[in-house]
Amino acid sequence: MASAQCVKDTDDKGVPAKASSVSNEEVKSTSSVEAPLDDPKSKSLTRRLLWKLDTRILPVFILLVLTSFLDRTNVGNAKVYGMDKELNLTPLQYQQGLVAFYPLYIAGEIPSNLVLKKITPRIWIAVMTLLWGLFCTCIGFCHNFDQFITLRALLGLAEGGLFPAMVLYLSTIYTRTELGLRIGVLYTSTSLSSGFGGLLARAMGAVGDRGGLTAWRWIFVIEGLFTILCAAFTWYMLPNTLDTASFLTQEEKDCAIARQSGIENGTGNGEGSERFSWGEVCRACAYPLTWLSACAYFGLLSTIYSIGLFLPTIIVRLGYTAHEAQLMSVPPYAVAACMTLVVAFVSDRLKVRGLVMLCTMPIAIIGYAVMANIGDEYPKVKYGMTIMMATGVYSSVPPNLAWLANNSAGHYKRATAAALQLAIANCGGINASFLYPDADGPKFHKGHSVVLGLLVAGWFLILSNVLVCIKINRDKAQGKYDKFIGSGDDREPSFKLVL
Repeated sequence: MASAQCVKDTDDKGVPAKASSVSNEEVKSTSSVEAPLDDPKSKSLTRRLLWKLDTRILPVFILLVLTSFLDRTNVGNAKVYGMDKELNLTPLQYQQGLVAFYPLYIAGEIPSNLVLKKITPRIWIAVMTLLWGLFCTCIGFCHNFDQFITLRALLGLAEGGLFPAMVLYLSTIYTRTELGLRIGVLYTSTSLSSGFGGLLARAMGAVGDRGGLTAWRWIFVIEGLFTILCAAFTWYMLPNTLDTASFLTQEEKDCAIARQSGIENGTGNGEGSERFSWGEVCRACAYPLTWLSACAYFGLLSTIYSIGLFLPTIIVRLGYTAHEAQLMSVPPYAVAACMTLVVAFVSDRLKVRGLVMLCTMPIAIIGYAVMANIGDEYPKVKYGMTIMMATGVYSSVPPNLAWLANNSAGHYKRATAAALQLAIANCGGINASFLYPDADGPKFHKGHSVVLGLLVAGWFLILSNVLVCIKINRDKAQGKYDKFIGSGDDREPSFKLVL
């Protein structure tokens, strides 16, 4: 029987765990057989494993995140090129079209995560991608409000399960202290997608009316067709589990499974064979960390959606032309992308989540405070604040998503918690759709002030989350959780919460 020898992750106190050498049968039950940490073969095997996982899985998810966020926010770019006028949309109808995306999007998140394991990630994620690519393409051919709002709702339904599925999937592939950086890489794609959307919209504006389609229609058609290609790429590239990853050798598979096995690695015992239980769903819904993380994320996503939907409009109202606004919307996202990766890397290295967010969120808070309170005679200062706004918000998201996944063990508990967190947070998209009506420009004091309040409230929620985690860890150390010994999930006294 083939054996694997790999470097295990550090424990929750930052002390390096020892490497393990386990057979396939032993991997399923325990990973306690120890090997020297400084064994060059073990380190080499782990590095090779991570390289293969990163280069095979992350490119797929990067493309999906990029296309999904692009396809849901491209209406902001299309509006600059006259979509609302060609479809004869009133300001209220345009806002209703934005909002139509979210109800079905939110409703689909928890069911999607609960069926992911049954249908398999490879098929489920590829099908979702294919459907939203088709709906995005069809928006480019709509001719009235009814068609527009219907297609936006269907787009939301198709996209709803994507990000919860990716967070859940990655939590079964990577260890606790590797997850933050990988989610950071994905969220970088979100910020880059908005910047790319600005460049694409500028290109479509230069192309103008071709083939019987106006410039704004080409934005939807081109982006939708690209998404359909990504669906085929996903089906071909994505493995369902570590066990079925054909690009890994048997030794690498054994190592990968050993790294993910057991409470000490942040996963429940026997998650691979765990069956669905409503008790686990209820346990996730009653988990205080779910609600603290989700409500803080609501403020972050309200901000992100408002930036994605209205940044070109905000820049235009600073006195720039439509073409200039599309190009000037790129730098805020580019800076945010770099900062997101740096913060995610630091979060993993320090093995903390909430403490990092307490430092990054004030960057956005300062940006919105300045934007809401300075006059229109300082357009360059205001533009500089848009960079701070995007940077502080985008860099705070990966630690938050990784945090809840890190602190939830048991497959269906983690699946429900991750999906519920995103379902609550994505209500921020509905909120954001009404924050920046044209009548409030160019200062948009009301919109900036509301977002500012949400971010300040989010900062205190994150602080509360940190304090709750500290209390639970202290209670476990004092024996108050000893009745859960043998539960095989995050209630185990040996399962220490990440701060």
